[in-house]
Amino acid sequence: MTTETTITRTWWTRGRPFTLPELIADGVVHGIGIVVAVALGAVLLAFAGYETAPNELPALVLYVGSLLLVLNISLAFNLCPIASPAKRTLARLDQAAIFLFIAGTYTPFLVLLGATPSSIIIGLLIWGAALTGMALKLFVPHRFGRGAIVLYLGIGWSGVFVFQALASHLPGTALWLLVGGGLCYSVGLIFHLWERLTFHNAVWHGFVVAGASLHLVAVLDCMVISRL
Repeated sequence: MTTETTITRTWWTRGRPFTLPELIADGVVHGIGIVVAVALGAVLLAFAGYETAPNELPALVLYVGSLLLVLNISLAFNLCPIASPAKRTLARLDQAAIFLFIAGTYTPFLVLLGATPSSIIIGLLIWGAALTGMALKLFVPHRFGRGAIVLYLGIGWSGVFVFQALASHLPGTALWLLVGGGLCYSVGLIFHLWERLTFHNAVWHGFVVAGASLHLVAVLDCMVISRL
């Protein structure tokens, strides 16, 4: 039997269908995030050609690309009708893109640390975990479940192991923007899981946009502003 209730209990959908106002609010939040990412990302890459070292530019392109990718896939997935055949495919891409985005966000900061043993090790661990998570979400997403949230958080906060090195290489403002962005993502997860709350998805994505914006400004500070 195919009913809306049955559909909404699958691994690729939320616990309940969203109302039209909730979908509109979520779309607006995503739209704001995409506009901010395009605007600040363009500024970052434009100035990066003059202010960054040759090995820093690829890291910035990867970072901005992963940010735009995750926001656009998230928008498509969350606004896609529950009964659409594309919903399942978009869910795989959405959840896999988050891993790419987390690793992509770390990459510019790790490049700033240089080729030290600690930065190389943490970089390999971050990308290894992210690629593993991506593969699981793309090929066996139904077996991963909410364990992915634990892995998202684990990768996201793995930077604490190089916090002292980051503190010595990053401008003070950028360091606290980095921490603040991580807190936005972590606090936002409360609303992501609070499925009974009206507009919970829009609120969750609001925290995502806030965290991503703080991190984007942090990268701008490190790579451009502090060098002017």
